[in-house]
Amino acid sequence: MGLLDSFLTWLRSLFFKQEMELSLVGLQNAGKTSLLNAIATGGYSEDMIPTVGFNMRKVTKGNVTIKVWDLGGQRRFRTMWERYCRGVSVIVYVVDAADRDSVPISRSELHDLLMKPSLSGIPLLVLGNKIDKSEALSKQALVDQLP
Repeated sequence: MGLLDSFLTWLRSLFFKQEMELSLVGLQNAGKTSLLNAIATGGYSEDMIPTVGFNMRKVTKGNVTIKVWDLGGQRRFRTMWERYCRGVSVIVYVVDAADRDSVPISRSELHDLLMKPSLSGIPLLVLGNKIDKSEALSKQALVDQLP
């Protein structure tokens, strides 16, 4: 029975294996790398250093492998965002809801990114991060400030 189960599992993996690619973008300190680490390992660490340029990581969960581009959010790296967002399955735009001063800048950068013709048709998820902090904007306030 063990051999048959192994064979069936292998056979299923041939038909149900899925690969996707996504880009994590947003301003510096929005929590992109922390999000990626939480997805990959289930863990969280307060001691994160800023991403310089980009990181690429492959995360496999079951039969799904996700290639994640974690892009630096400092001003000098924002011009790279379009290049690493072209052709991905989804773009995840992370906004730090607890940094009220950065929300207008984040809105502007998001709109600039959405204006790129090469990104037309790629699904976008806007993720309000750090929403649990006391100083964070409410979900509705964040939604109201981003259009």
